[in-house]
Amino acid sequence: MNTSSKIALITGATSGIGKATAQLLLNNGYRVILTGRRIELLNELREKYPEGSVHILCFDIRNSQETESALNSLPQEWKKIDVLVNNAGLAWGLSQFYDGKIEHWDTMIDTNIKGLLYVSRIVAMWMKDAENGHIVNIGSIAGKEVYSNGNVYCATKHAVDALTKAMRIEMAPFNVRITGVHPGAVETEFSIVRFDGDTEKAKSVYQGFENLLAEDIADAIFYCVSRKPHVNINDLVIMPTAQPVASIIHRKNTN
Repeated sequence: MNTSSKIALITGATSGIGKATAQLLLNNGYRVILTGRRIELLNELREKYPEGSVHILCFDIRNSQETESALNSLPQEWKKIDVLVNNAGLAWGLSQFYDGKIEHWDTMIDTNIKGLLYVSRIVAMWMKDAENGHIVNIGSIAGKEVYSNGNVYCATKHAVDALTKAMRIEMAPFNVRITGVHPGAVETEFSIVRFDGDTEKAKSVYQGFENLLAEDIADAIFYCVSRKPHVNINDLVIMPTAQPVASIIHRKNTN
């Protein structure tokens, strides 16, 4: 194992922003811990890289005991994590709050807020002891603004924004940097999940304008974590040019 390489842990690394970030970091000399719930996709990504450069953990971040067990199972040398990217998150459903489904609410709250906390709590302690590290929380423009039918999702991403600010204050004495990255419309599996697997409806979200790609956000994350140790990028809001605010997208006539 190349012990001189930096180590990054990325949650939700099986697709989208997480996968793109993992690939970019691996291509820039990092060793990467990939986490997610789909073991076949984790294995597929691991097989593309040299032995010893990727470690996989398959677990559900919504389960605190499962999370703790998985992270503590890491070999000691893999616990020296330099970068944590809290990417795992989702939106499920699009409705007025009074028509919302409790299952959707629970899943978003458990993943976007509690899952982030379960992972961060353990990794932050390792970083604190090492007096080194960088945590990147993937938020959303929904954490900066609120739009109709996005109520609970927006609330969870506002919580991520607040937690990012709190982490930054509390980890600064230990030389641990904290960054929030908040994308607008990115074409990933996001809308497919939101619309319960309806790919046609999901596809329509991104029609008529040039949306962000997962690689755009990965590039921003790499920029943040590759700054000199005395430089911290506190907050990045990244939008498609056609989306000036969360609720407005300027679409070209595709007829």
